[in-house]
Amino acid sequence: MNIAKAEFFASYGLSSQLPEQDRMEVVFSGRSNVGKSSLINKLCNRKSLARVSSTPGKTATINFYTVDPIYLVDLPGYGYAKAARGERQRWDRLINHYFERRETQQILLMQLLDCRHAPSADDRMMLEYLAHYRIPFLALLTKADKIKKSQYAQTTAQFTEICAGYGCKGVLLTSSETGYGIPELRDQIDQFASEG
Repeated sequence: MNIAKAEFFASYGLSSQLPEQDRMEVVFSGRSNVGKSSLINKLCNRKSLARVSSTPGKTATINFYTVDPIYLVDLPGYGYAKAARGERQRWDRLINHYFERRETQQILLMQLLDCRHAPSADDRMMLEYLAHYRIPFLALLTKADKIKKSQYAQTTAQFTEICAGYGCKGVLLTSSETGYGIPELRDQIDQFASEG
């Protein structure tokens, strides 16, 4: 994965706009404000490749970034209660359509979960969705900088146990602030890309 040449490719707000799959895709999924855009920026060593907002629900489109030889794909955050019902339904349709038009063998999904809290009802629903459609995923625990280092092993073990029943391929603790876990994440993506 050539992070030096990472660049924004396109945003899609309607399912009819989504492009055909022509390469492997690493997909970032998670609830609103879990830190998807921040993690993409840290992963690519860029400050503003993906737009970051302190207001939940800002990513209302599926955003594609070219990082040869793959795409990084940033899905809209789910579970934002203040979003209008029609907007939430549009996000649901968009995400469902995205997965319907993809070969799961060509996808590695990064399911982001806040390491400070047990998975929410929306997180559990997404984990069940991934398990049902047999979409391979890694659980990325975000905000490691917000807990003590002495809690790292126990937190990772707890989430490994939680995610095991959903077909999770591994759990990785990360921090967009400190870069903790980012080299390991790059290794996982490189390994996935080389299998293509």
